[in-house]
Amino acid sequence: MGLRRLPNRQYRSREHLTPNEAHRLIEAAGQRGRYPLRDRALLLLMYRHGLRVGEAVQLRWDAVMWEEPAISIQRLKNSVDGIHPLHADEVDLLRQLQRRCDSTLIFLGERGGPLTTGAIAQILRRSAQQAQLTIQVHPHMLRHSCGYALAEQGLPTRDIQDYLGHRNIQNTVRYTAGNPARFQRITWIPQS
Repeated sequence: MGLRRLPNRQYRSREHLTPNEAHRLIEAAGQRGRYPLRDRALLLLMYRHGLRVGEAVQLRWDAVMWEEPAISIQRLKNSVDGIHPLHADEVDLLRQLQRRCDSTLIFLGERGGPLTTGAIAQILRRSAQQAQLTIQVHPHMLRHSCGYALAEQGLPTRDIQDYLGHRNIQNTVRYTAGNPARFQRITWIPQS
């Protein structure tokens, strides 16, 4: 019998990054490695659009609607596809990346093919180390971080469900249930 992987909570106490940690991670990706522009754009889009690794590696340039600006997200795992707005910093990074790219894919590996899941995990590990994050980071953590960030901004659960492409709202409730901001209005009488 082979070695079994332990539950995630045996490795780390949470499965998401705070918005500040995500920002530090993305900034660090743009400061290291051989492809800092690609790596920064990759992590930024994965975080802001709640992309799974497989969704990120198959993103194509024809999914970008420059005039809107927006991007068409083709979800995996029987999730619902969607169109998300792109913010100015995302458009800027994508324009810079497109000038250096002659492929139909947005994110390319070193040999011109799509990035692998292992390569993305390595980009994340190196960026987390550069950002001096104390939590063990993995690619799917960016999707969870997106969900928690949306909940923290006060988006209704149904909007978060649509944004992440969840078919079942039970997959979304974890983000609103785990949002500590909803407890901010609780007050306690100070103890003397």
